Amino acid sequence: MTSFRPAPTWLADAVFYQIYPQSFADSDGDGIGDFAGITDHLDHLSWLGVDTVWLNPCFVSPFRDAGYDVADYLNVAPRYGSNDDLAQLVDEAGRRGIRVLLDLVAGHTSIDHPWFRASANDPDDHRYIWTAQGRPEGFVASPGTRPGAYLPNFFDSQPALNFGYARENPAEPWRLPADSDGPRANRHALRTIMDHWLSLGLSGFRVDMAASLVKDDPDRAETARVWTELRHWLDAAHPHAVLLAEWGEPEVSIPAGFHADFFLHFGGPSDGLALRSLWNNGGGTVHENWDPLDCFFDASGHGSPRPFAEAWHQAFTAVDGTGAISLPTANHDFSRLNCGPRTADQLPAAFTFQLTWPTLPAIYYGDEIGMRYVPGLPDKEGSVLGPRYNRAGSRTPMQWDDTPNAGFSTAPADRLY
Repeated sequence: MTSFRPAPTWLADAVFYQIYPQSFADSDGDGIGDFAGITDHLDHLSWLGVDTVWLNPCFVSPFRDAGYDVADYLNVAPRYGSNDDLAQLVDEAGRRGIRVLLDLVAGHTSIDHPWFRASANDPDDHRYIWTAQGRPEGFVASPGTRPGAYLPNFFDSQPALNFGYARENPAEPWRLPADSDGPRANRHALRTIMDHWLSLGLSGFRVDMAASLVKDDPDRAETARVWTELRHWLDAAHPHAVLLAEWGEPEVSIPAGFHADFFLHFGGPSDGLALRSLWNNGGGTVHENWDPLDCFFDASGHGSPRPFAEAWHQAFTAVDGTGAISLPTANHDFSRLNCGPRTADQLPAAFTFQLTWPTLPAIYYGDEIGMRYVPGLPDKEGSVLGPRYNRAGSRTPMQWDDTPNAGFSTAPADRLY
């Protein structure tokens, strides 16, 4: 196993709080949350006992996927404020003993990113995955003068950055090795992005879809090498900082170089069953491939703790103190605790479990006051992915008080995010 510098001591007993910035607090009345709004409510987080905040993507973006389609990694989106406003938020949080992490979308950009615009007009550029051989399944036709098609990661507007392929195939010449020029340039770009923000006082990153960088990498070995290289750089350049993986398989991600990984509603040997068997009562976000099940933290008492306990034991034993495993109450892609037949007065049992378990607890904004998942909401910036896989219900405005719009914003109700 690769040896890394020990994690910063502050991580050992940290309490994380995830903020979806557009939905947390609006300071200027435009209906969208912003950095100043977060700064105004830092005392709430301090009172709650939070000492680490993770912000969902806040970079320049066309927001076709709520900011997970980045057009500029070094500047924040004007709807949230300026880089100086973010710096002020970090400074004010630090005065209260709260660290701030950003969300790093490492595997793809927006089609509006200058890198992609240049690549779409340069047949010799390999920052993205291109083929000139027609349009294979899963590829999208080139929007520029470059012939052929590119590979997206999720939406067509999110072209995959090229970190190479673990397995080459002469019949598919776009499968470049992970040590070729394009992948090397992208690995260097990740260091540049991370260094930029860490030098401004940020304390690390939660990495979006961290397991998906190198394509056709069944055991994730090549992807792990990417993160191992970055972790060694991070240990030398910014030893105070941490990397949290959206991977869902701590026994793989932590040896690769992450300080922590989340138990997620997907990923890992059980494809997320371990977490869903705790919280998911079927009343919120449901993927069509998920089998219905009774979850443990429901008043019915029909659920079993076994799927979670077995998966936790496997991961906890494999990690063996070399990193942390984070157990979230919810997130921007998964149902809130308070959904379906569950009521707010049933939540203390779940919180008691989460906050006393040997985990890195992550509280999703609003869960601490029992905010409900709201079913049936219309699509907002790519939030609806299927008939029941509706993420909008977990992204509604924070409820601060009993004033209009629950204190989130002074904007007219029809202008709220």
